[in-house]
Amino acid sequence: MDFMSDALWNGRKFRLLNIADDYNREMLNMEIDYSLPALRVIRALDELKQYRELPKKIRMDNGPEFISHKLDEWAKENNVELVFIQPGEPTQNAYIERLNGSIRRELLNAYIFHSLDDVREKVEEWMVDYNYHRPHQALNFKSPIDLLQEI
Repeated sequence: MDFMSDALWNGRKFRLLNIADDYNREMLNMEIDYSLPALRVIRALDELKQYRELPKKIRMDNGPEFISHKLDEWAKENNVELVFIQPGEPTQNAYIERLNGSIRRELLNAYIFHSLDDVREKVEEWMVDYNYHRPHQALNFKSPIDLLQEI
């Protein structure tokens, strides 16, 4: 998991919570809003839990939303270990950092957004393309969904 931020055309900043699967590079969720506190992180993870088994570990940085007691309690209740990278060492979370670079280049820098609904619409389109149609070299030139279907 990791956060990104950008701004609408009027300068109002918004945030993205990106949740990806390191194994198959699948983009699981992108939560978008002006503010994404720990309770929104938990809500996003609970939504994922409805259709997917939770991982044994979640790797993230030391952002304030991630070091909250509420997220720690949620992790213990769900038997998920929270693994924090060392401060200033984004390479310890390389997959999500690379994914963030793709999101920045292909989505956030490619469009002018007038509202959060604009962002959400483009994010949904981008996620479908990324998960279903884009071959990944690390996956032997398969898409994340193609790899999952082989398992």
